[in-house]
Amino acid sequence: MKILIQNGTVYVNGRLICADVLVDDNIIEAIGNLPDLADEVGHIINASGKLVTPGLVDVHVHYRDPGQTQKETIKTGTAAAIHGGFTTVGAMPNVDPTTDTPERVAHMVKRNQEEGLVHIAQFATITTGRQGDQLVDFAGVKRAGAFAVSNDGSGVQTAGTMYKAMEGAAKAGLPLAAHVEDNSLLFGGVMNESQRAKELGLPGAPSVSESAQVARDLVLAKATGVHYHICHVSTKESIEMVRFAKQQGVNVTCEATPHHLLLADKDIPAGNTNYKMNPPLRHEEDRQALIAGLLDGTVDMVATDHAPHTVSDKPNDFTKAANGITGSETAFCELYTKLVKTGICRLTQLLDWMTAKPADLFGLKDAGHLEPGKPADIAIFDLDHQFEIKQEDYRSKGINNPFTGDKVYGETVLTMVDGKVVYERKED
Repeated sequence: MKILIQNGTVYVNGRLICADVLVDDNIIEAIGNLPDLADEVGHIINASGKLVTPGLVDVHVHYRDPGQTQKETIKTGTAAAIHGGFTTVGAMPNVDPTTDTPERVAHMVKRNQEEGLVHIAQFATITTGRQGDQLVDFAGVKRAGAFAVSNDGSGVQTAGTMYKAMEGAAKAGLPLAAHVEDNSLLFGGVMNESQRAKELGLPGAPSVSESAQVARDLVLAKATGVHYHICHVSTKESIEMVRFAKQQGVNVTCEATPHHLLLADKDIPAGNTNYKMNPPLRHEEDRQALIAGLLDGTVDMVATDHAPHTVSDKPNDFTKAANGITGSETAFCELYTKLVKTGICRLTQLLDWMTAKPADLFGLKDAGHLEPGKPADIAIFDLDHQFEIKQEDYRSKGINNPFTGDKVYGETVLTMVDGKVVYERKED
């Protein structure tokens, strides 16, 4: 069946144009000022006054499935994704059992295809069980369908292990996405070492726990030539080192999360562990450095680090609560409201960081672009209507989100995956 998306403001190749989008079966057939096709199409979607974009791309989500399905499943995680306008995601390997063998990767790829509502690119681990120094079979996990490797949730503690991992990943042609954290520099901290930590009476971890490992890894990445990707970068020092490394020709990319871009440790309310994540919220100057890094190209993309937990995982005690917050359903609307509408960045920049950049840099060839011949993965947003983020509207099993209650713009109107409408806003 042909579908015509009519009269939208369409994001195409870095520009916003007034256009129609014609979908034939699961493929984009044409984009432009199309003739009257009412007799040829089976369904017309009126996008007048709405933003039409490629389906958003998020290379960093945690779906907890298998092993912790009380927190999230492939089905509920991807339901959250389409509610937020995402059509392609990268699933982290910290499930149980971990995706650390070709057989386990192949099994997860099959499940992702069968159960996911979006396209799920699967990470394999760097080391067996995401622990120790035993490296995975990089060539084998790539053949099984992994698009990248990561031990996310844990930093690789040994320099020699990381060096050999980078060599193996580079040889296999796999990006290596690093959770950068030196455990010996955490000192039992449960939030960023700061004045706010003192005010809350909580032990703080210095930000050097991140930047020290970034420094190590950038030297190793230069030596090995691997595509080295830094997950959820959060410190000013890390940004400065990445900027310098890029100038030196190191093949390094990095992502920033909505929460690190929009919140600082000073914003943490007492006892609200929906503000606890890893890496933690940093100083205001770190937050400003992340925004500056996005604007000058040092930071390449936005990724959510969607990390759902149960209510019992998040007691009002920072020393006991789990790290992590959800993000799939609030990322675009929060960033649009607080970065675009305030004039900090342009809408085209935000869309680039959430579509083409992650897709292109991770080799997700069918994602991130609206082009004839590409799969019809499309999102439509309402930029004019203000709405409140409500807990009862979440599709994720997790309600652990610090942005609940915010009044924002940029609500998802419709999400299409492979030409099929998988989410549509209920009209009042």
